[in-house]
Amino acid sequence: MAGRDITEGRASFAVAVDVGVLSDTSIWQNTDVAYDVAIGGMPFIYAISDEYPYIRQTAPFRKEQFDNQSEPGEQSLTGWWLRSQSSFHEGTGITFYDPALIPGEGTFRYADSKGVDVWTEGEVTLLKESVQGHNITGAIASNGRPNQHLRSIQYSGTNAVLLLDEFDVDKIDTSGTVTHFIDYNSGVDDKVYAICDDGTDAYWVTNDTGPSGKLEVNRKPLTGDSSTSATVMFTTNGITVTNAAMEYVKERIVMCANNSVYEFSTAASALPTAVYTHPASTHVYTSITASGTSIYVSGYNGIQSTIQRFTLNTSGAMPTLNQAIVAAELPVGEIVFRIFYYLGLMAIGTSKGIRIATVQEDGSIVYGPLIVETTQPCYDFAARDHYIWCATGVDGEPGVIRIDLSREMSTLVYAYANDVYYAGVTGHQTTGCAFFGDSNRLAYTTTYASSADGYVYAESASTLITNGYLQTGYIRYNTLEPKNFKRLLGRGDFSKGSMTLNTVDKDGTVYDVITYDSAVPPVEVTTSQPANAQEYLAYKFTLYRDATTSSLGPTFKGYQAKATIATPRQRVIRFPVYCFDVETDKYNVLTGYEGRAKDRINALEAVEENGDVLTFQDLITGEFRQCVVEQIQFNRMTPPDRGFSGFGGIITITIRTV
Repeated sequence: MAGRDITEGRASFAVAVDVGVLSDTSIWQNTDVAYDVAIGGMPFIYAISDEYPYIRQTAPFRKEQFDNQSEPGEQSLTGWWLRSQSSFHEGTGITFYDPALIPGEGTFRYADSKGVDVWTEGEVTLLKESVQGHNITGAIASNGRPNQHLRSIQYSGTNAVLLLDEFDVDKIDTSGTVTHFIDYNSGVDDKVYAICDDGTDAYWVTNDTGPSGKLEVNRKPLTGDSSTSATVMFTTNGITVTNAAMEYVKERIVMCANNSVYEFSTAASALPTAVYTHPASTHVYTSITASGTSIYVSGYNGIQSTIQRFTLNTSGAMPTLNQAIVAAELPVGEIVFRIFYYLGLMAIGTSKGIRIATVQEDGSIVYGPLIVETTQPCYDFAARDHYIWCATGVDGEPGVIRIDLSREMSTLVYAYANDVYYAGVTGHQTTGCAFFGDSNRLAYTTTYASSADGYVYAESASTLITNGYLQTGYIRYNTLEPKNFKRLLGRGDFSKGSMTLNTVDKDGTVYDVITYDSAVPPVEVTTSQPANAQEYLAYKFTLYRDATTSSLGPTFKGYQAKATIATPRQRVIRFPVYCFDVETDKYNVLTGYEGRAKDRINALEAVEENGDVLTFQDLITGEFRQCVVEQIQFNRMTPPDRGFSGFGGIITITIRTV
């Protein structure tokens, strides 16, 4: 008899054949029944009408935001994604500029700079240029230490630096005038191994080549020159100096000669017994400094490097020790070349870069991680105000790095940036730095490599470097989605000199955008390159000094970048479909079975709950998309005609393409 008996297995009412398995890989292929649409392999017939329309629209792709950034105006209320930066005084050292992800303050950091002064909050200006001066020949010694040393001195009201250059010691003033202070002759005399001063006299150690002895310590007033006879403080038989370091600290001279440490007054007439002798005769002492309670010496033996501490006894003298107190051990392979105590902190220059250490009340020290890893060792330090300048070179050229000790970005990691440098010279190592007397003008030295000699470089009094740049961290708006970087505005005063704005892609390719100067004011411009959407982008700002007055240049005060998200837009599609036990397609072909509608509703609801990705097929238009089911609404109703029967109604399905 006619009917819908599940046991009869009639093809037109086959059990569960069109329920589908609902997975992202399930594809429906029409055979005998002409379905209109399929979700995850489950086919349906459209129930589109005025009451139940088919709707598709763009899915929301931008959430509403409020301004919780430290930079004002970062909210995206106008459709743009904004990124602003109004100061750069926290220095270099970041790769990505995502303020919310940068530890500490971090919102005023950037990726790289050269030739610009970033330390005035809210301003970037050109640094002074460096002038190449006195030629020097001292090389790196066989033990890895430079034969050059530079000290700040003042004599007869003249601000100068005292340059030790192996066999010679010269005084160089701010005008570049060189006064020979010690002239030893190579092949006749021995070189000067170390020198220090107490503000009035200079003291140095060498080897006496005469019959009276070997180790020799001399003194001479800083007002003297090479014609002024030195006073021999003492000579000592049986000690031939091959390496030395000396410093005037705590009103006495501390000298490391070979592997022994000595302490003596400026009026000493004989070498005292060594305070300490390192058990390894190959130990190389490199530097001396002092804190409030202790005197420190640094050195290394092979690839092992330490900082030793000597605490003064109740009489104020350094006690004779059988074993020095090791205040710090550096990682194996990292060699200490310079230690420098300043503002309660100790700067440590090593073969790897620069570290900063805290000095405790008992004299012990705790050092932090490498602030910056340099391409050459850090050989020397100089200080003014709350800054330390470091003899490290700048991108392989002669120059220094500056550290701001007032800005601790994380524990014992301080803000830093490249500082004054000399362009066009490569292959040299920057070996020393010091200020001319009590002025704010810096001098630094280089040692030669191959056959090229080194030089003394002096920071100019007023002439700016011809150009310098600052490059931001890559901007990605805290997301890996591609973006269209479209607008850029630079802020500042460009009436003197000029500034070029560039974009920098992920491969480091630089694209010109615009140049601001007295004729082109700072206007917002379109950044058309790179042409395609980018995951992230950086901006480079190059400052040029004034073409007429070399002491004037532009002032860069910040920028604002604008981008839009480039992610393909998602679609929300809402469509009605029939869901009855038995249905008829447009060709009057029947399909279904008793309970079919309920099975299909259950399957759809299960997928909706799990959020699975499914395949959406419009079998009429051929559209094929991946999607998730966002909402299912079932309206139970009377079958519309005799071709539809049993339990059922209309399901309104809302999907979002993905």
